[in-house]
Amino acid sequence: MQNLTFRKAGRKDVPLVLDFIKKLAEYENMSDDVVATEELLTEWLFEKESAEVIFAVDGGKEVGFALFFHNFSTFLGKVGLYLEDLFVLSEERGKGYGKALIMKLAEIALERGCGRFEWSCLDWNTPSIEFYKSLGAVPMEEWTVYRLTEDKMRELVREK
Repeated sequence: MQNLTFRKAGRKDVPLVLDFIKKLAEYENMSDDVVATEELLTEWLFEKESAEVIFAVDGGKEVGFALFFHNFSTFLGKVGLYLEDLFVLSEERGKGYGKALIMKLAEIALERGCGRFEWSCLDWNTPSIEFYKSLGAVPMEEWTVYRLTEDKMRELVREK
């Protein structure tokens, strides 16, 4: 890990971003849920600039990625950094790349004046939960995440 660097993804990296997303979905047993395409990622990451991606690169090889964006805390009155996805290639785990990515994101959050750095984790993902706790992260046990899918949003709007 002595040659570890980070780089921001560019348009040319969209196929690699999608590959990391698919590998993450496979790890989470959610491959059937991936409907993202290179065209959608290009639009939302680079045309609308709605999220960002950084890669952990060691020896010229991308070994991990993080996709993140800003949210806003009304209580703090400032932005936060929200980590949507973090993934390290299976053959590269245990070498400190995940921690290095989290540290880099914390650095970015502080540089940008963020008041929080948050993410979600699947309840069954014990290795990740233990890893996050080892960094000092605390679960928000009193909060439950709710979601409206696109089809449910359409139904709701039609009721109007």
